[in-house]
Amino acid sequence: MKLFLREHILLITMQVIQFAIIFSIYWLDGYHDHRTGLYAVFLGLFILLCYLFYNYYSRYHFYKRLCSPLESLDDSFRRTEQAPISEALDQLLIDQYKLYQNKLKQLEHGQEQHLEFMDQWVHQMKTPLSVIELAAQNLDEPDSSNIREETDRMKTGLNTILYMARLRSVEQDFHIKPVDLSKIIHEVNGENKRFYIRNRVYPKLQLDKDLTVETDEKWLFFMISQLINNAVKYSAGISDRILLKLFEKDGQAVLEVSDNGVGIPETDKKRVFAPFYTGENGRNYRESTGMGLYLTKKAAEHLGHRIELNSQVGQGTSVKIIFASTQNLTKV
Repeated sequence: MKLFLREHILLITMQVIQFAIIFSIYWLDGYHDHRTGLYAVFLGLFILLCYLFYNYYSRYHFYKRLCSPLESLDDSFRRTEQAPISEALDQLLIDQYKLYQNKLKQLEHGQEQHLEFMDQWVHQMKTPLSVIELAAQNLDEPDSSNIREETDRMKTGLNTILYMARLRSVEQDFHIKPVDLSKIIHEVNGENKRFYIRNRVYPKLQLDKDLTVETDEKWLFFMISQLINNAVKYSAGISDRILLKLFEKDGQAVLEVSDNGVGIPETDKKRVFAPFYTGENGRNYRESTGMGLYLTKKAAEHLGHRIELNSQVGQGTSVKIIFASTQNLTKV
């Protein structure tokens, strides 16, 4: 109704002005019989109201469609009436829908090519890095350790790029299966052995019981690696130990990575999971990209896991990956 009145407000105003002018002409011309003038105005208003009433109810569905949001893009093909203006609008929406679909397909095709290129590029870069590491083994210390330290950093960056690209099509990248949490933690620790030694921070595993959950092993490996990387990086020079805990609480499996490092300032806690946000601590470390916790959080959400973070400045940080009770396959 509001849209209809807004569309016809000028017509109604002009009609009222016209009736006032006609009534004035009668009066100025000497016809001082109010009844005749009012009768003429009444007939004019009656005809106008009949026109508006018919026009509104004959185009009720058209106005209702204009005032209602589309529930899906397919609603663009819904027709309302055969009036010329309605048919023109229907055709415009159909053309707009087709144009949108064509643009969307072009963007999806470009994105697929970009992801394929990123995937190939990352894997190609890993080969020369492995060659550099092999060559560094023949060098004397500390040159050998320095080169391997830089190649490890490059590998970490390449993996982050790869998982950023995969996150855009994460549903197709998942492969859900039973995963032994203690086994995958040992694999992550083995992968980061040199990282631990270089920073002089070492992991301690506290295992209450063997836990098996349903998740994607590759993405979980990446998530744990990111949490360990942060814990070690922000503990170096402050503490020589990080704690990896596996336990069950309220029927849910919990994997906790905690440290006694610098901690996270209160002002940064709400934004640590935002993309590219490094915060006060991150700006003091040149390796910080601000993407590790963001990717971990996003992957956890897609997998149906929950992330909880607790931290105090000067006391350390604890991050938990909580698996839903339906994902916990451990037999009690």
